[in-house]
Amino acid sequence: MTETGTIRTGIGGWTFDPWKKHFYPEKLKAKDELSFASSKLRAIEINGTYYSSQKPATFAKWAAETPEDFVFSLKASRFCTNRRVLAEAGESVMKFVTSGITELGQKLGPILWQFMPTKQFDHEDFGAFLSLLPEEQDGIRLKHVVEVRHPTFVTPEFVDLLRRHGTACVVADHAEYPMIADLTGAFAYLRLQKGEDENPHCYPDSGFAPWAERLKAYAAGRMPVDLPALAPETAPSPVPHDVYAFFITGGKVNAPFGAMEMQTRVA
Repeated sequence: MTETGTIRTGIGGWTFDPWKKHFYPEKLKAKDELSFASSKLRAIEINGTYYSSQKPATFAKWAAETPEDFVFSLKASRFCTNRRVLAEAGESVMKFVTSGITELGQKLGPILWQFMPTKQFDHEDFGAFLSLLPEEQDGIRLKHVVEVRHPTFVTPEFVDLLRRHGTACVVADHAEYPMIADLTGAFAYLRLQKGEDENPHCYPDSGFAPWAERLKAYAAGRMPVDLPALAPETAPSPVPHDVYAFFITGGKVNAPFGAMEMQTRVA
C-alpha cells in the first residue's frame, strides 16, 4: 500500500470563451479543446450532465480524446436531487447511471450529487437517498460524492451518516456555503470557489501553500490540521485517499492556470 493517494487537480468543463487565446492556443480548433485541456490537467468536472443527458457515444468519444490517466467527474442529473422527497429518486438515479456514463470506462471518476442551497438536512430521507446510490454499474465501481449547501448539514449526525454509507462530501471553499471538511468516503473531493479573475492563478499566491498542504493531508487519509472536524470521534484510521480538487466558479478565467499550479505544488 502506498503512503498517499493520487492527487488530481482540474477545472469545470472545457468550453469557455475567455479561455480562447488565453488558455488555449490561438489557432486551436474547438473540437480539439478537450484534447488540449486534458493534456495539461488531470481531471475535469462536467456540469452539463446536471442539466441534460448525454448519449453513450458522447461519453465514449470523451474517453477516446483524453490521456490514459485522465479522469472525468460527472455532476448527476438535477432530477435526482432537486426534489422534496429524496427517497423517491430511485428511478431518476438509475436513469442517470444507466445513461451511458460507463462508456468512460476507468476514466469515470466521482459522481457529484449536488443539492439546492435551500435543501435542509433530514436524516431519514437523506439516508434513504444514499441507499439508492449503486456501488457499481456495468462492472465499474462507482464513486459517489454529495454537495450540500444548507447550514443544517453542519452536524456530526450528517458526517456519521455519510460514513455509514461510505459516501464522500464536497469540501467547499465558498464565500456563502458551509464547509464540511471531514473525510467520510474512500476519496476526498474539493471545490475551490473563492478565486478571482484578477489573480493569474485564480487564487492568490498566499492561498496556494495552505491548500497544497491540505490536499497532501487528505491524500494521506488525514484531516488537515487547520480545518474544523465535525465528527473526529468516529473518524477511521488514516489510509491513503485519492484526491480530486477543482478550481471552479470564482476566478474561472484563470482556473486552468490555478489547477496546473496546484498540481505542480503537490507533485
